[in-house]
Amino acid sequence: MNIFNIFTLLGGLAFFLYGMSVMSGGLEKIAGGKMEALLRKMTSHPVKSLALGMLITIFVQSSSAVTVMLVGLVNSGMMDLSQAIGVIMGSNVGTTVTAWILSLSGIQSDNFFVQLLKPESFSPLLALAGIMMIMGSKKSKNKNVGSVLVGFAVLMYGMILMKDAMSPLADMPEFTSILTAFSNPFLGILVGTIVTAVIQSSAASVGILQALSLTGGISYGMAFPIIMGQNIGTCVSAVLSAIGVNNNAKRVAVVHIAFNVLGTAIFLAAYMGINMLFHIPFFEKSINPFGIAIMHSIFNVGTTLILYPFAKQLEKIAKVCIKDSKAEKEHEVIIDDRLLLSPSFAIAECTRLTRKMAKVVEYNFINSTKLLKSFHQREADHIAENELKIDMYEDKLDSFLLKLSGKQLSDEDSNKITQLLLTIGDYERIGDHASYILKIAQAMNEKNLKFSTEAIEELKVIVHAVSEIFKVTLDVFVNDNTQLAREVEPLEMVIKNITRKVKSRHVARLKDGLCSVESSFMFSDLLNDFRRIAAHCSNIATCTVQIKESSMEKHEYSHRTKSAENTDFTNKYENYKSIYSVSKS
Repeated sequence: MNIFNIFTLLGGLAFFLYGMSVMSGGLEKIAGGKMEALLRKMTSHPVKSLALGMLITIFVQSSSAVTVMLVGLVNSGMMDLSQAIGVIMGSNVGTTVTAWILSLSGIQSDNFFVQLLKPESFSPLLALAGIMMIMGSKKSKNKNVGSVLVGFAVLMYGMILMKDAMSPLADMPEFTSILTAFSNPFLGILVGTIVTAVIQSSAASVGILQALSLTGGISYGMAFPIIMGQNIGTCVSAVLSAIGVNNNAKRVAVVHIAFNVLGTAIFLAAYMGINMLFHIPFFEKSINPFGIAIMHSIFNVGTTLILYPFAKQLEKIAKVCIKDSKAEKEHEVIIDDRLLLSPSFAIAECTRLTRKMAKVVEYNFINSTKLLKSFHQREADHIAENELKIDMYEDKLDSFLLKLSGKQLSDEDSNKITQLLLTIGDYERIGDHASYILKIAQAMNEKNLKFSTEAIEELKVIVHAVSEIFKVTLDVFVNDNTQLAREVEPLEMVIKNITRKVKSRHVARLKDGLCSVESSFMFSDLLNDFRRIAAHCSNIATCTVQIKESSMEKHEYSHRTKSAENTDFTNKYENYKSIYSVSKS
């Protein structure tokens, strides 16, 4: 073995890691909305969390990335530590899939069909098919599938390069003498931990071990401790990601370390005890890539089965290691940048937070209108606090979504980001108008101003209509209900016409001296606020339809919706017009 073999080994590792990155990125884009749906369905039930961890890791192809994402979720307060424990356990089971895929490189047979299962046989065909899909298809879904195929081919090519680079080791007596040191299981665990910690990929370190096993110099007894060490080494990513987060998020890293260290301690004690008492010859047999996949699965699945009933105890260990500090006042994290590692999940959390923001806006709107009738300072203060919260949501979510838009995204995820950015802006503006209504209510209370009886009755109709459009719009956004979205435009036109009519009637009352000049200005401002709230609701509903159905521009959509030929719009408009009408003075 010479220096060029080392170059080939390093190049093979580079191809392996790059192929893994491309393949996992393509898988996540294909999953898109499905990943979001999984996150929505996640509950505190341990079994569901376990299954979720397995599925995420299979798609992301990295247990380290999943753990880093969990740190971000817990740091943002979006997930409890108890939920994260189940996902961590499931992630350790899901990561075994990679080892089984890589074990295909060890297939040996002269049979044509069996040879087809070898990566060096079918990978070139996958690469060709993937490139054709990337270059020849206009559909992003096909391009994503092509990326998965090319990524897999590059990954397997890297595996082949590592195998070829290590093949000369089989004839080197120096290599054989070095391997005798690995008969010490503690050294095996140490090597597995260090290698995995350095490259920060348990999949890559398993791949290196599988390539090394093809030399015939690695036994089952040597491989098993190294595999244990690889699982400990993969915790480094979680430890690094836990720097600068709150105590609860740090506990995620502690649980991940405790899970793998305890699993290693249990299996190492069992392995050494059995070998000491019975000295099983099987442990001295040479292992192949398939055997490594089996041992990897035994350790990860076995550790999960053993420690699964003790999830609460793992949580207690984490709390003992990372104690709550009374002196530390942890700042609120709206959304953590660590979630940028998984765009689909990040979008799901942004969607959840936008809905949370919309609920705060709804509270402010409803209660600011109530203060027009009966003013209470405590409620006014609460609305003012909520307005600051709404502005904070907009600032944090906008910044995060702009960062997220720079990532490699599927069309579905890219469209969702566009919708969220537009929707967040509209809800923030509705929140502003609710605060303007609050200021008017406050000024009227301080100056003891009253509207005329006619003005109050007209305001009641408008408030009911705007409350209705807000409620419908919120339902549209929360449930992606494009059918219900078509109720918004006709109601928005009714509100626009009512405010125009009421404004002209109020001018007439002002001329007749029925209203004071100062109260008239406030009444006019209220009408403008209500009309603008309805317009922003229309924007949100229209955006939902556009993104969901990839339809025309807003103005074109609005024109087509309100055209004379659209009988559905006309009927809805007439219906709302009859419900929300102002009586003649």
